[in-house]
Amino acid sequence: MELPIASDGVHLAAYKTRLPLSVANANATARGFDESGYYQCYGDGSSVASLGSDALTGYETLDAPPHYDFYANTEVWGRRRRFRPSLYQLHANPEVDSKPPLYEETTGGKMEGKDSSEEDEKEKEEEPYEPTRFGWVQGVMIRCMLNIWGVILFLRLPWITAQAGIGLTWVIILLSSCITGITGLSTSAIATNGKVKGGGTYFLISRSLGPELGGSIGLIFAFANAVAVAMHTVGFAETVRDLMFENGAVMVDATNDIRIIGIITVTCLLGISMAGMAWESKAQILFFLVIMVSFASYIVGTIIPASTQKQAKGFFSYKADIFAANFVPKWHGPDGSFFGMFSIFFPSATGILAGANISGDLKNPTVAIPRGTMMAIFWTTMSYLIISATIGSCVVRDASGMLNDTLLPSSSGVCVGDACQYGWDFTDCIHNKSCAYGISNYYQSMSMVSAFAPLITAGIFGATLSSALACLVSAPKVFQCLCKDKLYPFIGFFGKGYGKNDEPLRGYLLTYIIAACFILIAELNTIAPIISNFFLCSYALINFSCFHASITNSPGWRPSFRFYSKWLSLLGSVCSVVIMFLLTWWAALIAFGVVFVLLGYTLYKKPAVNWGSSVQASSYNIALNQCVGLNHVEDHVKNYRPQCLVLTGPPSSRPALVDLVACFTKGLSLMMCCNVVTAGPSPSVVEKASSDRHVTWLNQRKVRSFYRGVVATDLGSGVNMLLQAAGLGRIRPNVLLMGFKKDCRSDTPQAAHNYIGILHDAFDLQYGVCILRMKEGLDVSHTSQSHVNPGFDGGQESINTISAPSPIQTKPQTSTVFQKKQEKKTIDVYWLSDDGGLTLLLPYLLTRRKRWARCKVRVFVGGETGKKEQQREEVLALIKKFRLGFHDVEVLTDIYQNPKPDNVRHFENTVGRFRLDTSPKQDSDSEPPRQQEEPWMITDQDLERNQAKSLRQIRLNEVLQDYSRDAALIIITMPVGRRGVCPNTLYLLWLDALSRDLRPPVLMVRGNHENVLTFYCQ
Repeated sequence: MELPIASDGVHLAAYKTRLPLSVANANATARGFDESGYYQCYGDGSSVASLGSDALTGYETLDAPPHYDFYANTEVWGRRRRFRPSLYQLHANPEVDSKPPLYEETTGGKMEGKDSSEEDEKEKEEEPYEPTRFGWVQGVMIRCMLNIWGVILFLRLPWITAQAGIGLTWVIILLSSCITGITGLSTSAIATNGKVKGGGTYFLISRSLGPELGGSIGLIFAFANAVAVAMHTVGFAETVRDLMFENGAVMVDATNDIRIIGIITVTCLLGISMAGMAWESKAQILFFLVIMVSFASYIVGTIIPASTQKQAKGFFSYKADIFAANFVPKWHGPDGSFFGMFSIFFPSATGILAGANISGDLKNPTVAIPRGTMMAIFWTTMSYLIISATIGSCVVRDASGMLNDTLLPSSSGVCVGDACQYGWDFTDCIHNKSCAYGISNYYQSMSMVSAFAPLITAGIFGATLSSALACLVSAPKVFQCLCKDKLYPFIGFFGKGYGKNDEPLRGYLLTYIIAACFILIAELNTIAPIISNFFLCSYALINFSCFHASITNSPGWRPSFRFYSKWLSLLGSVCSVVIMFLLTWWAALIAFGVVFVLLGYTLYKKPAVNWGSSVQASSYNIALNQCVGLNHVEDHVKNYRPQCLVLTGPPSSRPALVDLVACFTKGLSLMMCCNVVTAGPSPSVVEKASSDRHVTWLNQRKVRSFYRGVVATDLGSGVNMLLQAAGLGRIRPNVLLMGFKKDCRSDTPQAAHNYIGILHDAFDLQYGVCILRMKEGLDVSHTSQSHVNPGFDGGQESINTISAPSPIQTKPQTSTVFQKKQEKKTIDVYWLSDDGGLTLLLPYLLTRRKRWARCKVRVFVGGETGKKEQQREEVLALIKKFRLGFHDVEVLTDIYQNPKPDNVRHFENTVGRFRLDTSPKQDSDSEPPRQQEEPWMITDQDLERNQAKSLRQIRLNEVLQDYSRDAALIIITMPVGRRGVCPNTLYLLWLDALSRDLRPPVLMVRGNHENVLTFYCQ
């Protein structure tokens, strides 16, 4: 066939997807391109909703070009959401199925055929409210800088410089900045690896490491922010108290004044926070301007020549001698050590996550968080370095503040201190340790140095209040996201949001209460180290999250922020942990103890969330590497494990079979529940076979098993696919378990023939085979064919029936005898033929379980009357070498007797309906062709050839009735029917005759005749 050429009038442009005019003529709007008219277009430009069933009979579906809607989880207001055509719609034959399943038209659940104009009008009327969103400058950089420029900058940095000296203070600042900088890089990488929602630090860690670590660190981080509110508020209250004291105003005393002022202040901040993010953002901008003006006032003050009053307080402008003296450390007081100073300073660097904590209120978090966070770290680090260097170059450590302490020319005493060469003698106060000024004693040194002191006071107010306000907003936002995820009990009450911005008002109140409790401590140096460990723990997990996500090499780890290193993140994580213990070891232990307790709770509860965490990727990598590693290890009989492929159909339909196999595979070996759906391939059939509801049922039953469903034209071919393809590397099934065909006497000969064909396939593939039969049957499904694999329990007429799946997970779990603790009964093992030892190994594995531990194992073997005791000793000695712990062995000498005539007649009557008609009227020449066409039929020659084996199965059933009537379980070696000699239907009737009318469950076992037991040590 020749292809048409251009002259034939065929134009490809006629087959492209045509968009409606509303799309073609759309204009760009503030919300972007208006594409409400375009919707799942087909060849004629019509949408699915507008096409009737007849319109889909031809091949009209076109591949849709890439679009944002195909990957988004939410709709964009103003237009309908598009959906990608399914693969079935593209490749299915319209002549076979003219009505393929249509995908939903909208996420709003609108039905097909509605007037689109009415929908458009409704959408316009219900335009969603757009909450306040911030860019990277206002939302992240300014917020982080304000939070970093907290109370420590104005009130403690000069004091830390006096203690540690300029040199070590710079080390403290740079070390803190390195940790926060690495954490900022890790945060940027995580924040740019997908769309970030509200929840800040908790959201980043939990979606990266999973709910276990994310939940625990979310609680700790929210608590740390609440305590930080108290720290910054106490810093503000200290400043107000000192101002009041200078003016002679005292309410109660120094400590209680801080408490009173702090409670009033945090109450006012609570009102601003509850007013909404817009008001809070405006307040932050005001605080930022005030701080910048106060910085300018301070720098100008260091340049202006010092007045006599300032010199008395230790300020002499820039002096090289003062810089040299203050460059080295001079420790004093209980906190006089490097890590003591570090623990006090480090909380001032913890504000780097202030922007990330309001990620839900940012316009574009993936851009704003990296840019704003790193810029904030850079500028604040520079400001800390400059202020520590300038204050250490201008102010001496100790000064009295007395104008009379000038150094007189006639004084002959020894002058102590750096101020001596500038005409001041502070010797007395230095010796008496009563100096009230100098950077070692006066917390308001920056105010004293400033050109206009009230501006520094205003800067202190702005820094402390802005940091407190940022933490007061961050803590409820993080906690609200944690509450909504429902990882922990009793906290969901605080997750409720109010108003159009979904403000966590209850979270604000809880944060207020926590902050108020810590404000009552009223000591800044006590509060600061408390939160240092919590923030360091958060930083350690953020860095570890970035490292872990990188090291797993998951294809989903694709951060757009490239300036990070997984090894640098690991270094930051390790440094954070080390510093935690160097600062306050007992607080670090408490922090990790809280993390591990919360981690253990989450691991125990196993919340039903799936965020695609790096822990999942790591689990896959570990499992894959271990599986590949097994390829280098040869199988050994000492390590043999029965790895079971269980033909359960839907697992919920045969719980007894599932429970029995789980008894000897749990924690030991592979168990794979398999289901064969016999129908043609279609989305509904594939969903029925591979539905996750079967795995959910297994998990609810606490059965450690895989599930695998396949679609096949018939049961035999489906099971053959599973037998050959199931497993991975050396972790593959070696034992097939299935239920006995309970309706074998009434079902069609073809169905019986197909059932036994599965056994022959398993034997051909070197599988061991086990068949479980229970008097009450295995199938517990009540609805007709709802959860039944028709190849096991249904007739031929139901083999191609596929019913609608019902919600398995909502049905109550069915209890079986194998779930209960067994009484003091026996497990009777009839080891009549040697199959490699599988018949003995399975009961041994059962007795290792607590529910079977009280059962005694009895082993029965066949023997001769004259050698009964000798044969018993031989079998007992062999079992003893296997170290199985079985001590009760009995030799059966009557199994070779003829069965009772009644039982023989019953068997012959059962065989009658499967026998080939050999009446004299039939031409003898036509018999072989008929037998070839119906291989499941039994001839007289077949019965004669297999008469001895048939009588043996009947007699064995009589023996079982006599010896094992009260056993908890019967395990017997399964007979094998030779292919081509024993018809499949006769083989099935053997199994039926062997196991019929027995009260205990019967497990017929046949190994693959390779050793699974050994008495050697190598």
